Amino acid sequence: MNEMLSRIAVDPQVCFGKPCVRGTRIWVSLLLDFLASGATIEEILENYPQLKREDILAAIAYGAEMSRERYVDLPGSSAA
Repeated sequence: MNEMLSRIAVDPQVCFGKPCVRGTRIWVSLLLDFLASGATIEEILENYPQLKREDILAAIAYGAEMSRERYVDLPGSSAA
């Protein structure tokens, strides 16, 4: 997992410190939004040829890791 996450960079001098695919200015959150909207990995790679499949998988892994740390209140759910 650490090797995969090494594909993600957080640099205060790049994109306001938002997590990006290393060596790009492509936000992890952008990739996750595309996937959540139904885009396939192949579609993303067509639109962003500088990315590799492993970059997108690293973005997913980063999102999963972050979800372990922070919880978001969802409509209709209770904090029971």
